[in-house]
Amino acid sequence: MLAESVSVTEILEDFPDLEMEDIQACLVFAARRTEFPRLTA
Repeated sequence: MLAESVSVTEILEDFPDLEMEDIQACLVFAARRTEFPRLTA
């Protein structure tokens, strides 16, 4: 939803069981999933 420009506020309003920490955990997970090994010369 964040990738589709839905605000955190809207997400939290639509899903009252979620908390800000849940959103932050999802962002950390996504960031770690996109880490690629870097080649150095």
